[in-house]
Amino acid sequence: MKLQYQLNAAFTALLLIIMAITGYVVYSLILNLLIQDEQRQLEQKGEILVNVLDEAFISRENLIGFNEFLQEQDLQLFLYDRTQNSVHFSTLPTSIVTGLFMNNDFSNTDEELWGFGNEKYVTSRILFVPESLGLELILLTPLQDLQIVQRDFIMRMLLVFIFGAIAAIGLSYFLTRKLVTPLTRLKYQLKKVEKREFNEIKPINASGEIKEVAQSVYDMANELQRYINTQQTFFQNASHELKTPLMTIQGYAEGIKEKVFDEQEEEKGLEVIVSEVNRLKKIINEMILLAKLESEEITYQKEKVVLTTLIDKVMERALPLATEKNIELRKEVEESIYLKGDEERLLRALLNLAVNGIRHGKSKLVISSSMQSSQIMITIEDDGEGISEDLMPHIFHRFVKGKNGETGLGLAISRAIIEQSGGKIQAGKSQLGGAKFTLIFNKL
Repeated sequence: MKLQYQLNAAFTALLLIIMAITGYVVYSLILNLLIQDEQRQLEQKGEILVNVLDEAFISRENLIGFNEFLQEQDLQLFLYDRTQNSVHFSTLPTSIVTGLFMNNDFSNTDEELWGFGNEKYVTSRILFVPESLGLELILLTPLQDLQIVQRDFIMRMLLVFIFGAIAAIGLSYFLTRKLVTPLTRLKYQLKKVEKREFNEIKPINASGEIKEVAQSVYDMANELQRYINTQQTFFQNASHELKTPLMTIQGYAEGIKEKVFDEQEEEKGLEVIVSEVNRLKKIINEMILLAKLESEEITYQKEKVVLTTLIDKVMERALPLATEKNIELRKEVEESIYLKGDEERLLRALLNLAVNGIRHGKSKLVISSSMQSSQIMITIEDDGEGISEDLMPHIFHRFVKGKNGETGLGLAISRAIIEQSGGKIQAGKSQLGGAKFTLIFNKL
């Protein structure tokens, strides 16, 4: 069953249950309210009659006058004598009076409903003044009259419920359709994602959480498209990077095998083969490491890392290459800054960035750190030629190499380690004139 029909069915069932419970409660209460209201009205009428009779007829000798006066009233009543437990007068037929008197205790003042046969009567009793007379006026209303009012009220309420339910169900259908339609359209967009038709994905009109879900789908589609393109580029670059040293190794190996080189060239060829094998080994090792980093197969031993100690280790390991390249190393580090992460892998990431800066710098490399608000900032910048504009968006992708680059995997590895450690890395232009890499971590 479609979601729209499920929602409508659930709402309709809930509405019917609420209406049934409400109808039952109202039906049960309305009769009690009608009885109470009728008793109140009978009491008011009875008090008026008793007041009139008290003023006009003061003694028992005037009972005939009572009867004549009461006979003129369009009411169902008894004139009851408590002292004699007898009915002196009634506007009801004699058979009903006898039946009521025989089946009910007139002396019980707490009994509000009297019954005779299938009929019941609502009663209200008012004493004459003075009470020593022992006379009491009892007014009655057939319960059936109140039940007719009750049924009439219930019928009217039922009509209101029916029309209200129709309006509510119609509104429910409209709202659920408005809710479900964007989901249906989103389903078709997901089908396009499944078929990798990323260029065919179109935005849908939605609001609230559905809009957020739709935006997440578009972001996911864009990320998938970027990932697929990256994978294609990766395989192209990987095949090229691996094919070049293999072809070199193959060429020299075949030449040595066929004895086409003299002894000096053969020695040179063996050196080239060893060099290319080492280069090939380095590329493969870095590819494996990067794959593990991005697939989270490597377990990160997160611990509290003193930033000054970490940067000192980077300086120590980068010093031989900096001395060889005649590059000045300088650090500007604030004290008492701590990170949480895997120290060995963070050292690998920072060392990759530092070596990259030494390789492309002219005379200096500066490593600095500072605390800004709730974030830790680490920058590594050089005074080289910097990163070209066309290379900037792809600088952290695999096999993307700048001038004098080696494997094209160092920056990708650094990015993976930093992101796995909960940080971010950005590339830009340094005030020194070269490249600037900024690492951002949350405060420990």
